[in-house]
Amino acid sequence: MSVGAWLKLLLLSAIWGASFLFIRIGVTELGPAWLMFLRVTFAALFLLGGAFYLKRALIGSAPLQHFIILGGINTALPFLLYGYAATELAASLMSVLNATAPLWSTLLLAIWQRSMPKGAALGGLVTGFCGVVLLAGVESLSLSSQGIWALAAGLGAAICYAIASIYTKSANYGSAYSNAHGCMWAASAWLLPALLFTAPPAAMPSAGTLAAVVTLGVLCSGVAYLLYFRLIDEVGATSALTVTFLIPAFGILWGALFLGEHIGWHTVVGTAIILLGTSISTGSVPRLRRLAGER
Repeated sequence: MSVGAWLKLLLLSAIWGASFLFIRIGVTELGPAWLMFLRVTFAALFLLGGAFYLKRALIGSAPLQHFIILGGINTALPFLLYGYAATELAASLMSVLNATAPLWSTLLLAIWQRSMPKGAALGGLVTGFCGVVLLAGVESLSLSSQGIWALAAGLGAAICYAIASIYTKSANYGSAYSNAHGCMWAASAWLLPALLFTAPPAAMPSAGTLAAVVTLGVLCSGVAYLLYFRLIDEVGATSALTVTFLIPAFGILWGALFLGEHIGWHTVVGTAIILLGTSISTGSVPRLRRLAGER
């Protein structure tokens, strides 16, 4: 990877790590449903403008049901779950829960194929989930019953991403850009009915909240997707996925700096164990060594 590619990787990690910070800011006044509906709508409009500017296909040749499925399990449902989790959980904790997605993907794929991992892959899976148990167990001691449900929602969002990653490997439709664009519009449609069961904000949101929503949609979704696609074009999908290991570091950093979140020992230790298990179970350790050597 070139120096430019590494810088893009770090920038993308910083942006996606900050998304949990903005969710925490926005959810207080808007609530999960309104916040996430506005997020995906801003992202969809931004990507629509980007498609015209870059002269890319708006949707491509993928069937409508592809975007409906992808928009539901990869965007609408996990976004909504993270929105609910943000009402009780710290931004740093949510970023760590997000990093468990590859673990869930490995486990679900093994169950689907009826072939459990063996050797190092199994050891990595067990190690990663030990980190989850440690983190969730210690956190649950200080959470209310509502907080326990929020913790479950955060893990549920990571499982959604795992299911989506398995689906996208078997449903290879169109370019990454058209998939992201169609996915955001589909997610808007999925989230629209949720607004009918959610009271609108009692008052006009503050300037800080509105800024957080726009930033979530444009920067953390729209710009981040464009940056991610550029990274895939430069270094390939496998190397680009190393972003997963960097997001928690930035999520913890932004939460501590801007929200004054306390970072306990269990957060640091649990995160390290989860990332170690993930890197082993997904076979990323040798890849990361090769990348470091190429650098």
